Amino acid sequence: MQIIRRDEESTGFEKVFSFLRNLVLDGAIRPGDKLIPERELALQLGVSRPVVREALRALSMIGAVEIIERVGTVVRRPDVSTLGEFFAFALAQEKDVVEDVMEARIAIECQSIRLACQRATLADLERMRTALNQIEATVDQVELGSRADFEFHSALVQAGGSKTLMNLHDTVAALLMHSHRNRREVVQLHPDIKLRVIEDHRRIFQAVVDRNEQMADQILREHFRIGDEYRHKAATEWV
Repeated sequence: MQIIRRDEESTGFEKVFSFLRNLVLDGAIRPGDKLIPERELALQLGVSRPVVREALRALSMIGAVEIIERVGTVVRRPDVSTLGEFFAFALAQEKDVVEDVMEARIAIECQSIRLACQRATLADLERMRTALNQIEATVDQVELGSRADFEFHSALVQAGGSKTLMNLHDTVAALLMHSHRNRREVVQLHPDIKLRVIEDHRRIFQAVVDRNEQMADQILREHFRIGDEYRHKAATEWV
């Protein structure tokens, strides 16, 4: 049995991953295509076959490839939601993760809403309108309300039409849901904010309908600040 050193395994994985990534970026392979055999891949990359095999197994765990018996290794399109679970688990162990994710959310959504003002289709606007109706109907409920809030902002990002921004949003979806839930808990502590939550989302939606990028960006940023104000106020009251 051949023993693989940790540093060799790490280097081997990086070589295999970079090789596969570059082939995809160059358009040389697409989902459904079969990779060259392990022996050839090992020779081409200058690593041992066991290292290649372990690297491919690791890639199969994140859905980048599928190892099929008597067929070989087939390239797949990874499920972003699966990658998001790994990402969320890693970030969840970081200090102040909620605040950090919120900063990323602001960056994603503020660019998305500007794009949405340019690109939103009738189907996109209908998704936003449906989510807005749910926000109004569930403003007194934490779980359903937070889900409706998430769906509205997810529809907003989708309306922007940027695949990269949508993938980034999907990757941190689990953490965003946690953030939405925390904010809805704050709403229940401050009944006066409920109308503001509904009104904010109405104004955001209308700005996208009006294709007013500057107004949409301004309203969205104000919406985020109001949430922070009440969240910090709630935290102070519990001290």
